[in-house]
Amino acid sequence: MVHAFIDFAAVDCGSPRLRTFFAAPKEILQARSLAEVRPVMQAVHERSLAGKWCVGFVRYEAAPAWDSALQTHSGTQPLVWFGIHDSPLDLAPHDLGVSPTAQATWEQGLPYAEFTQAVGNLQNAIADGAIYQANFTAQLGGTLQGSAWSFFQQLQHSQPQGFAAFIDTGDEQVLSVSPELFFDWHQGRLLCRPMKGTALRGSTPQSDAAQAQALQNSPKERAENVMIVDLIRNDLSKVAVSHSVQVDALCRLQALPTVWQMVSDVSAQTRVNMGLDDVFAALFPCGSVTGAPKVKAMSLIRDLERSERGVYCGAVGVLRPGGSATFNVPIRTVTAQGHALQLGTGSAITADATPSAEWREWQHKRAFALRASQPFELLETLRLDQGQWQHKLAHVARLRASAQHFGFAFCAHTLEQHLAALQAQHPQAVYRVRVLLNAFGHIDVQAHAMPTTPAQVNLRLADQAHAMAFSEFTRHKTTRREHYDAFSPTDPDVFDTVLWNCDGEITECTRGNVAALLNDQWVTPPLHCGLLAGVGRAHWLAQGRITERVIHLNDVPRVQAWGFINSLRGWIDAELLSANA
Repeated sequence: MVHAFIDFAAVDCGSPRLRTFFAAPKEILQARSLAEVRPVMQAVHERSLAGKWCVGFVRYEAAPAWDSALQTHSGTQPLVWFGIHDSPLDLAPHDLGVSPTAQATWEQGLPYAEFTQAVGNLQNAIADGAIYQANFTAQLGGTLQGSAWSFFQQLQHSQPQGFAAFIDTGDEQVLSVSPELFFDWHQGRLLCRPMKGTALRGSTPQSDAAQAQALQNSPKERAENVMIVDLIRNDLSKVAVSHSVQVDALCRLQALPTVWQMVSDVSAQTRVNMGLDDVFAALFPCGSVTGAPKVKAMSLIRDLERSERGVYCGAVGVLRPGGSATFNVPIRTVTAQGHALQLGTGSAITADATPSAEWREWQHKRAFALRASQPFELLETLRLDQGQWQHKLAHVARLRASAQHFGFAFCAHTLEQHLAALQAQHPQAVYRVRVLLNAFGHIDVQAHAMPTTPAQVNLRLADQAHAMAFSEFTRHKTTRREHYDAFSPTDPDVFDTVLWNCDGEITECTRGNVAALLNDQWVTPPLHCGLLAGVGRAHWLAQGRITERVIHLNDVPRVQAWGFINSLRGWIDAELLSANA
């Protein structure tokens, strides 16, 4: 049984990746009160100097143990937990075999209205000169089916590389796949690598490069990063040899599966006789998850956040024999207690932040957990009409792009063989053909008789914002459709629901795209509003029948006509029913 697993990326080109398994610890050191935190941290360092491996975590709420001015919620015990080991297990990953699949379901989380209010409060504090920025976070609850170890492996597949750790204390499990290095301390050199500044990965190589360039050039995102670099330089000076603090790299980009992140390297040479407790006293919590100035930012976010952060935003890491230590900042981190899960998400609020942009960032940052929570397949739905494919090349291209995005195996030749065989079997009539592709490249093709398309349909406007409008499961077509199913019409006279995002912008329907006649011109929402790039939509854009334009909710009374669009049914004239109809 694995009680702990560390899989930390190489800190620099000259260091190896640290990948080690640990059985049950020989000793456990833990702090259950603030008064015990510093003695326990000192004891952990002593064990490491004596030749032991020490693997554990420090909760965010331990911060007042080093500085009573750092305000937090009261923390769950233990505030500090470390397992002490003589040596790692002699295991390779394949020795563990294949773990059964775990599944997780997640609650709705913080309402957008409350999120918007918190952003406003922090920006008022910035305008008053109290802070420069603050990192606002919230916890998302969930339920786990299966083992925490299995779910950790799925999370790590979804968010590879980085500084991953699995720790089982018996009472809870920490599943961290954090990409952020808190610090690496080796032979007196103390390196911090704050991560601040985020952009969504693009769906094509061209859009991905554009997203990266936009992040690199963004004054807002660079300012976020530089503010925290300045804070960490100041923190490092508390344990550093005079004039040894330096910025080794500033605002470089790091590619993660769902987002681009901006990172910087700040290092120093520590003074003699510094211990782990001294390093934490200087640096903890990491400035990237607090804000600046740290004391005031932590006070404000304590008042605004509903609950404690716990391990999230604390530190998870390992001390090696001899005292060298590496810790992550446990973002992209889930904790499990029995079947209950907690997932923290946050972002930096600055003077020019907008609630909608920060809300989108939260969705992008949670994507790693949503990907891993349940198995899914990529999906394309094609029309086979009298033995002829409609828009086949466009569907294949979209499937290829989605496979590349999610890291699924894909063979175009195999798909063509499946489609040709099905085409030969159905030379007449009209069929709805579902193409499913799983992560391992297996393709399943199914044909179903196509019902007659109605000449006109009724649509109804959703009664609340589509919170998942900016999810990758909206931008790509998959079998994960719970965010659409929640809006499926229950009235048999309503064909589909018109969705809108948190900015009050129309996005799409649950089964197709939407068009609106405004000022005698047919328009459809642009992709940045949060919708699927439909094949039928692309066809009508290319034909010039529609153009892209943002459609706000307050535009709805002026819409002269509506259209429902997808590649399966083409264009269907539609009427938007009133809420009371």
